[in-house]
Amino acid sequence: MTGKRLLVVAHCPSPNTQALRDAVVRGARSDEVEGVEVVAVAPLDAGPDDVLAAQAVILGTPENLGYMSGALKDFFDRVYYPCLERTQGMPYALYVRAGHDGTGTRRAVETITTGLRWRAVQEPLILRGAFRDDFVPRCEELGLAMAAGLEAGIF
Repeated sequence: MTGKRLLVVAHCPSPNTQALRDAVVRGARSDEVEGVEVVAVAPLDAGPDDVLAAQAVILGTPENLGYMSGALKDFFDRVYYPCLERTQGMPYALYVRAGHDGTGTRRAVETITTGLRWRAVQEPLILRGAFRDDFVPRCEELGLAMAAGLEAGIF
């Protein structure tokens, strides 16, 4: 173990969002990646210690009324000040299960992560419209890419 930890903080209020979070975790725990511990925590259970112990974060949320889930917002409210000066440059990725276009959700998360001075390492994955089976492998690819990048020291 190299001591690298990837934290997945995802709100999963439905079987579909649970499948997406599971795919992210499955991808991150791929046999192709070694030396990265993957920890998945629900937003209401995650706190500053979880963030401070991680070297990268994947955030997942459904689009709720054009915004992130209240659970993810609560997570940010609780970790913002304890992590502000200690996690600058934290690499992160975002996926959004958007029933509409996901624009407001993306903007809201990016506003907070900009304030934290976290660094997006890829474009947000916005899964728009009715749930489709191809959302799952896309989330798996996201998890794999984040874990592989962490393992390789790219971020």
